[in-house]
Amino acid sequence: MKHLYFVRHGLSQQNLGGTFSGRTNSVLTDEGRRQAKLAGQQAKNLNIDYIVCSPLSRTRETAKLIAQEIGYPTNKIHVNSLFIERSFGSLEGKPWEPDMDLDGFSDDMETFDEVLERAKQALEFLQTIKANNILVVSHGAFGRALRHYLDPDFPFENKVANDRTALPNAQIICWI
Repeated sequence: MKHLYFVRHGLSQQNLGGTFSGRTNSVLTDEGRRQAKLAGQQAKNLNIDYIVCSPLSRTRETAKLIAQEIGYPTNKIHVNSLFIERSFGSLEGKPWEPDMDLDGFSDDMETFDEVLERAKQALEFLQTIKANNILVVSHGAFGRALRHYLDPDFPFENKVANDRTALPNAQIICWI
């Protein structure tokens, strides 16, 4: 039986600034690097045998730092665009507001249904991997879509940053 672990990247500059990052590259802060190393220390006993991450720099760096902590070869990290963050279109770089209704906000934004379909494709991809303990290093909105697809009782929306829908930076969660 496969175990699927998820971790959102460490704290990035745009997270710190409270703006939509989406598909914009945003480097990790020093705190984000510390978070990623700590996540790696916590993952040492999970027997991770496959790491996949988004192509954005904040997830690649987080995955690399975790891999170094657990002794996983960094050249074996699989970078896959299915795991990229939701596109927020013209909102990227703008201030994040917790009560925004994002679906239908802009024609250039990836819709809820599109993100959910990509989450389904990502999970189908993971089922093809011949590994038992898979770590996905991705993003907040995409992670919520994955979680919602696995368990529809968890809402996709993240209206309040401290509610049960939030995915904190660099905390490893076991989903299956």
